[in-house]
Amino acid sequence: MPFASRLTRCPIPFEPDRALEARTLFDDLTPELRDLLAGTAGCSPFLKGLMESETEWLRAAIVGNPETALAEEFARLAPVALGDLPSELRRAKRRVALLAALADLGGVWCLEEVTGALTRLGDLAVDLALKRLVAEEIRRGKIPGARPEDAETAGGMVALAMGKMGAGELNYSSDIDLICLFDETRYDPDDRMEARAALIRATRKMAAMLNDRTSEGYVFRTDLRLRPDASVTPVCISMGSAEAYYEAEGRTWERAAYIKARACAGDIAAGERFLATLRPFVWRKHLDFAAIQDAHDMRLRIREHKGLGGPIEVAGHNIKLGQGGIREIEFFAQTRQLIAGGRDESLRDRTTVGALRALAVKSWVPSDVAEELVDHYRVHREIEHRIQMVNDAQTQILPNTQDGLARIAAMMGQGDAGAWTQALKARLERVESLTNAFFAPDETAPRPDLSDKARTLVEGWVGYPALRSDRARGIFKRLEPELLGRFQAAADPDEALAQFDGFLKHLPAGVQLFSLFEANPSLIDLIVDICATAPALASYLSRNASVLDAVLGGSFFAPWPGREGLAQDLGRQLARLDDYEGALDLTRRWAKEWKFRVGVHHLRALIEAEQAARQYADIAGAVLATLWPIVQGEFARRYGPPPGRGAVVLGMGSLGAERLNAQSDLDLIVIYDAAGQEYSEGKKPLAARPYYAKLTQALITALSAPMPEGTLYEVDMRLRPSGRQGPVATALQSFADYQMTEAWTWEHLALTRARAVAGDPDLAEEIEAIRMQVLAAKGGEDTVLADLAQMRARIFAAKPVDGPWEAKIGPGRLQDIELIAQSFALRAGQPARKVEAQLRIGPREGFVSKEDGAALASAYRLLWHLQSGARLLSDRALNMDAIGAGGRAFVLRETGADSLEALADRLESVTHEVARIVDQVLGAEWDAS
Repeated sequence: MPFASRLTRCPIPFEPDRALEARTLFDDLTPELRDLLAGTAGCSPFLKGLMESETEWLRAAIVGNPETALAEEFARLAPVALGDLPSELRRAKRRVALLAALADLGGVWCLEEVTGALTRLGDLAVDLALKRLVAEEIRRGKIPGARPEDAETAGGMVALAMGKMGAGELNYSSDIDLICLFDETRYDPDDRMEARAALIRATRKMAAMLNDRTSEGYVFRTDLRLRPDASVTPVCISMGSAEAYYEAEGRTWERAAYIKARACAGDIAAGERFLATLRPFVWRKHLDFAAIQDAHDMRLRIREHKGLGGPIEVAGHNIKLGQGGIREIEFFAQTRQLIAGGRDESLRDRTTVGALRALAVKSWVPSDVAEELVDHYRVHREIEHRIQMVNDAQTQILPNTQDGLARIAAMMGQGDAGAWTQALKARLERVESLTNAFFAPDETAPRPDLSDKARTLVEGWVGYPALRSDRARGIFKRLEPELLGRFQAAADPDEALAQFDGFLKHLPAGVQLFSLFEANPSLIDLIVDICATAPALASYLSRNASVLDAVLGGSFFAPWPGREGLAQDLGRQLARLDDYEGALDLTRRWAKEWKFRVGVHHLRALIEAEQAARQYADIAGAVLATLWPIVQGEFARRYGPPPGRGAVVLGMGSLGAERLNAQSDLDLIVIYDAAGQEYSEGKKPLAARPYYAKLTQALITALSAPMPEGTLYEVDMRLRPSGRQGPVATALQSFADYQMTEAWTWEHLALTRARAVAGDPDLAEEIEAIRMQVLAAKGGEDTVLADLAQMRARIFAAKPVDGPWEAKIGPGRLQDIELIAQSFALRAGQPARKVEAQLRIGPREGFVSKEDGAALASAYRLLWHLQSGARLLSDRALNMDAIGAGGRAFVLRETGADSLEALADRLESVTHEVARIVDQVLGAEWDAS
């Protein structure tokens, strides 16, 4: 049936001038269609813009059948190639959004048809993006054993649509909530890590393709955070890992989320099999009345977080999350589904309207209440759509001005904005009345006197997972007075308490930890210290509370074991495992625990920044020395033992200098000696060069691939011969020849810090001999200082100083000092790798005066303390306001400054002086300004 013959309503133009422009643009259409277009354009600047950009397409679409126009637009996308897909998906989004809006405003489609059209576009966009991107990974040979036809099932990967998308209920500006999983059983155990990395890459690219805003707009804002343990897991995980998580740790809100879950893209059959395995988790066999309290707690948390309590007023009201809003109706239905759906499959409807009606059929909800809520839900959703239509805004908040409300009323076809506002207020109050009676909130326990901000935080704690059980709440109630008293003594009590709130929020359970606090009050001091100063450590501790066992056992404060002791400890733990992926995950957990110890010791002044730097380097060295043989062994199972004498891993940069911080990545080079052996001897023999290249890639994956325990380190291989263009593993003789005949001065400078961190000791000795030969041969060349000056200028031009507290990049800062220190070692042909030792070469060899050498060393200590402290507090540029009072006090302690003003003055003076010295060494003209 044609569009025009199905019109049942029409918006009233709020801005007559815009309406007239649209009417003129479409003056060849029938009067009723012109009225619809004029009314729409007069209410929504966004939709008017779409009319103007898609005029010819819209004219054809609106004259005919909207379902046909929608189907033709979807069909148009099917053959689009990967390169054109981002642009064509954005074009489709504009057209479908415009068509659905007009069908909605004109009453041509009901709510379910409108949201269904938007959801179908979401499904298609995700499906096409995933399959095209996986096809590209297959074409590049990145998915082991996959053939081109496997792209049709996305290599065993599925996107589960969650929330409104899963239920077919997307609104105009919805995020699409996705959980991306892959069927690991499709791959040989040896291939799973490599396939996993490729599918993670495809998932990230898919999200960026849909989410990124370009000159053509965006497709859908894409949210991947509903996956298991999203803060530490990659964007695509195996189905087996997800299933294990939900079995062990799944929470009520996750059960509720899976009511709407639907396999929407990729390997649909695999997704449906996975959802079938989760049925016992989502749908409990017993009547789960505990879900009522959980849902009520969730409602209160939302209200407290968004500040949505108090009397209902239409102006500025959140139609989704506010009292009497959409979420109230959804919670009302979903909670009953969780209570009874385990026994009655007929109650498992994904949609809100369907769930309410199914519950009414089985007498879980009175029929008249269910139908009334259906009516309110549909009206609320239409209002939500119109709020978003005005400017394509991701909002559910009603305008807080009379003009703004009058515009929404006009879009609803209501000319009396006052009457419409009163009617909406009555609806909101009625929904609040119908839904609130079902929930039975607990009495709030009395609290000590706190600031308003602190009281808001503390009152929200009762809903956190750690305080869900009666026992946990009872223990914690006894802890509260002392805990809150300790926070009152912090530099900024409210700020420290807010950090503790973040810690508490992420604890999966509380009874054991709270019992530890109760029995060991010293732990409270530790928690207060961490929360008042270093939120990154608090975040880690909230996800890894078991690390406190070491604190209580005494080993946490034992003498530092050194690299060898660490390697032995890790080796003992790994010896108990025969699973490669399990070994990688255990190593991640082990490294994080040790880095946490270093961070806490640094924070509490048990060690200084220089000791922390060495200890972080010891941890990295132990990981590489222990993991390298395991990676080689796993690789050898497929391709045979390494040809020849094997390979050595060189640590470069800060790792070579044994000076890492809490956020450092690893600069590595792999050098091998095939000793004339052309091929490996295994099930799948490889020539020596590709063998070591693939082995190196396996090491990189072992270190940097996201896993349930996160990543170990980011790896940078750019310091290898020829940089990004060179092979990732270099033959011994090629390395020697390159350094002697082709390498640039910056590569010789980098070589001054090279240090073997894993591999055959004899081969490592030969590499060290080559290193010294190169330094001796190249350090005396006349071009060293001139090349360094050019390199330094390029660095400064490429990356300006990042804020007033930048310690690393820029004239007179750490990188500047490290470069001049490396030049001392190179010019003197000395083996020193550590920055302090290299700096001492300068005055000893007459490259700088003793006074200037002392100035460089002093500046380096100051800047390193600032850099090391900053990286412990944050992974971003140091912002003194953002790190809070505790963080600022820590920085001042680390740098020995009395105030931020004094520190700023000292930084300016020190960097100015260092820049002068470096310029003088390089023969540059000094600019005293």
